[in-house]
Amino acid sequence: FNLLVVMTPQRKTHLTANLLLRNTVLVVTFTYSPQIVFIIQSQNNSFHVRQADKRRADLLKQAQGLTKVRIKSLFAQTNIRTCSFLFKETNVKMNTLIQVLAKFDKNKDWFLGKPLHDEESTIIHHYAFAENPSIFKYPDFAAAWALSIPLVVRLANKVRDEPLKSDFTIDLKHEVALYIWDSGKGPDLTAVPELCTEPENSPQALYCATTLSSEPPLCGEAVTKGDIFVAVKTCRKFHSERVPVIKKTWEKDALFLEYYSDHADPTIPTINLGVPNTERGHCGKTFAILQRFLSSAVPNTKWLLIVDDDTLISIPRLQVLLSCYDPSEPVCLGERYGYGLSQGGYSYITGGGGMVFSREAVVRLLNSGCKCYSNDAPDDMVLGMCLNALGLPVTHSPLFHQARPEDYARDFLAHQVPISFHKHWNIDPIAVFNKWLKDDLRANPSDGLNKSTKTEL
Repeated sequence: FNLLVVMTPQRKTHLTANLLLRNTVLVVTFTYSPQIVFIIQSQNNSFHVRQADKRRADLLKQAQGLTKVRIKSLFAQTNIRTCSFLFKETNVKMNTLIQVLAKFDKNKDWFLGKPLHDEESTIIHHYAFAENPSIFKYPDFAAAWALSIPLVVRLANKVRDEPLKSDFTIDLKHEVALYIWDSGKGPDLTAVPELCTEPENSPQALYCATTLSSEPPLCGEAVTKGDIFVAVKTCRKFHSERVPVIKKTWEKDALFLEYYSDHADPTIPTINLGVPNTERGHCGKTFAILQRFLSSAVPNTKWLLIVDDDTLISIPRLQVLLSCYDPSEPVCLGERYGYGLSQGGYSYITGGGGMVFSREAVVRLLNSGCKCYSNDAPDDMVLGMCLNALGLPVTHSPLFHQARPEDYARDFLAHQVPISFHKHWNIDPIAVFNKWLKDDLRANPSDGLNKSTKTEL
């Protein structure tokens, strides 16, 4: 059927350039030259592998369902050659997609997708285009995105001489677009209206080539509150400023929760772990929390959630998400960042959005002997180095957010049921919690969006 379906781990160690290079090699070394290559971006975790397998099977079934006459007619009219990237959650109407891609000259460089843009310059994009951030468009990966094969080949040649230079990999979709744009020497993202993030059964999805599933993945019952132990990192100077926000918002949803500080305050209460407060990283405190989690001092639970005192989080939504993961596996879940990946670096869970560990992951981490090189080392990055050395995967979820809602594109958040946001800077954190994170699984979302449009939980 002139179709190739490939699954690749969605790890940030596969930088844009490396990912493109790998996929180009796959295309040119096969015994035939497929006209459409689907790259299903997945992760090294049993749940994600199962979901990707289902997506692959669906694509192959659709291809088999198209008659030979129809296939020959479509490709005869178009002679398209593209590489299409999609998430395992992205539904594809293959017939429609082929017709959409037929509109674009196969001999030209095309970068196709559903465009997102920043309303204001943001730290997660390294304050790019600070004077007018809305001028730069980057793709919403959930809608799928596509490159013409000539562009893939050109990028593969480019990466051999010019790898991605950024020390920190934060938002891959933005960095992909920057790399392809190449300071104006490469193509801009071309908007394709048929690449959508509408729910698959909605009226708006009638003419879409891609959609999102209208229901969360069926992973069984949500884990119970008693399955999760919550550790909040704080310090004396924030006891009166940040802790009250937690108590007014999400504390009531946690059954087992402790506040860890440099000062024992019985009115909160906080626990002094004997680690002095530091202005930079909090590695010493975090490793003390990991050790306490495995001790008899706290309830024996399946999951550990570590958050900052300015993290806003929905525990009920986390309970639903964790139903998809096996706590007997070494699961390390959150928003994944990368450091020094083009020089053989590592991925890590950025701490502000919340770090989730299965008990098995904590056991392996501590048994490995990995430890902080100083109390003020960055805890999330040290943990990333430890996991990398152990060969344990960092599992990314786009529902955890290191920054505030305004630091993300509106259309990106529109199809999410977010689990966390971070920072109280220049916002009313209680209002942000009530709008974005207050449990709306039984009620209408407070931001006016219909629940059915929020599909990624």
